[in-house]
Amino acid sequence: MRRRTLLKGAALGGAAALGAGFWALPAGPRPAVVSLEGARQVLADLQGKTLQSIRGWSPSEVFNHCAQSIDYSIDGYPELKPAWFRHSLGPAAFAVFSARGAMRHPLDEAIPGAAALIEPADQALALQRLQVAFERFADYQGALQPHFAYGALEHGEYAEAHVLHLYNHLSLIRIA
Repeated sequence: MRRRTLLKGAALGGAAALGAGFWALPAGPRPAVVSLEGARQVLADLQGKTLQSIRGWSPSEVFNHCAQSIDYSIDGYPELKPAWFRHSLGPAAFAVFSARGAMRHPLDEAIPGAAALIEPADQALALQRLQVAFERFADYQGALQPHFAYGALEHGEYAEAHVLHLYNHLSLIRIA
């Protein structure tokens, strides 16, 4: 009984902190429409450009990371946060991101249990990998796997999560 009370208290306190953090999310320029097609167009516009990261991961690592996340939504994430998190704090965080139309998370934090972000190392090939992942997701009709933090998401919610995730990472990438 004490453990359940403790978990409920932690979840409620975390949700309150997330709600307070809502106002701290970036309020800068955002895409007018958060859509798979919009994200795919953004990626198409990056083709053939020399890109650089202002800090953290290289553009290739960012593209590989985002592709991993999309692929894991179909194939399953290698590790999941505890069930209590995926049923409380995770969905609360996603609800804040969705309401705000912007995601904010540590931009150098790998997906738990994910492979290293080294393949492909070439920027053009990593960008192509990400484009293929978005195409695969857009065409996928089957059941999606639970997100490692947000838990169960419908296709439209996952699409929004993937696009917001991409845009958050692209905030650190510039055309050289």
